[in-house]
This record gives sequence, structure tokens and C-alpha cells, in this order.
Amino acid sequence: MPDLIAPTGAVRHDLRLRDVRELPADRLWMNEIFYSIQGESTRAGRPCTFVRLSVCHLRCVWCDSAYTFHEGYELSVDEALAQVESLGCRLVELTGGEPLLQAGAIPLMSALLERGYEVLLETSGSLSIADVPRAVVKIVDLKPPASGMVKKNHLPNLDLLAPHDEVKAVIGSRVDYEWARDLVRAHRLTDRVAAVLFSPVWGAVEWRELAEWILTDRLDVRFQLQLHKLLWEPTARGV
Repeated sequence: MPDLIAPTGAVRHDLRLRDVRELPADRLWMNEIFYSIQGESTRAGRPCTFVRLSVCHLRCVWCDSAYTFHEGYELSVDEALAQVESLGCRLVELTGGEPLLQAGAIPLMSALLERGYEVLLETSGSLSIADVPRAVVKIVDLKPPASGMVKKNHLPNLDLLAPHDEVKAVIGSRVDYEWARDLVRAHRLTDRVAAVLFSPVWGAVEWRELAEWILTDRLDVRFQLQLHKLLWEPTARGV
């Protein structure tokens, strides 16, 4: 089973955006740190340490980590580093919530890189990635119409992507698929990043149906499922 590190302090259940914005860059609001199998991206199937930060400014209708919106505990960047090191895995992903809401996410990623970790960042794509260290593999999640957050996409991020970065779209309908397909083509994303990932919303889109849409359009994207939801209960935390 995944290895979950218990909170080092009392957990708050009333966090707000102002709490993360007021926090100095050497501290973090953390939701959980755990060791599990990477369920998504081109690293799917690999053991990975996940650093899940608290709070998100978006409200995607299919969010599967809404518990991060208001729940978390405070710790220092150094404490987070020590906990990551205690789990003994060289692949680390920052996720959330939305990690880039917290100023401390940048020094944490920089420190992990300095220590030789392979670092992934999963971000909603609604905040600029300009300050993220280039060596970090940025997995930018495009928000299609059915998410309810399509207007929050910060499309200038597409011009900041490095060749090793990845783009993800979670597809909840045929309209979502066509929106994502057209955006990928318009920005030539499959030629510019390591992978473009299309995932069906769990329980909303038939897996085979999405695969057939991709094949029919001869779209050079990677179909993916959330592997961790196949291994454990779809609603399980810390996996």
C-alpha cells in the first residue's frame, strides 16, 4: 500500500486563498505527502513521492481532490524536503490543489532539483509557469468547457513550455474533445512538448469512445487512464 506521512501539526479545515498568499516563501500549507505509484503522465507506473499542497482557486466540476480546498497543515520548506527524503524515491511530483498559488513551491522545486531529484509539477494551467525552474517537468492541465473553468486557462503558458514538458486535457464530453483537439492543432502542441495527454473524466466518458475519437482524427496524443484509480478505490486518498 502507499506510504502516507502523517501531518506534523494540527490540520486546519478552513483555509482560504488569503492564507496561502500571506505565507512566506519558506513555508507551505501542505495537504499530504505520500509515496505511491504514479498514475498519470509519461511517468505512469513508476514509484513516485507526491507532495500535495493545499488550496485551489478553481472549482472544476469533476475535481477528485476537493478535500484540498480548505484542509491542510503548515510546515517549512526544509521540513517538506526532509519528509520527501525520508521516503527514498528520486521521482517527486508537486500537485494540489494548485501548487503555484504558494510562493514556497518555487524554492521547494529548486531545492529538490539541487538534490538531484526528478521533479514534476502538475498545475491547472491557470497561473503563469514563468518562474518555475526550467528543469522541472511541467504538466499543464488545460481546462475544457465541461470543467466550468475554461475561461481560467492562461494560454500564454503554451509559449513557455519546454520540449520535456507535457500538456493534459481531461475530457468530459464530445465538446470537450473537439475543443482540446482544436487547441492542440492550433498551437502545434504535439510537435512542441514531450506528450499531449487526453484523459476521460472518471465515470463520465466511455474509455473506448474517447480512444475511437482520437483514432478517427488521427490525433497524435497519448490516451491515458488514471492508473491509481484502477489499483485502488477511485475515492481513496493518499494514493
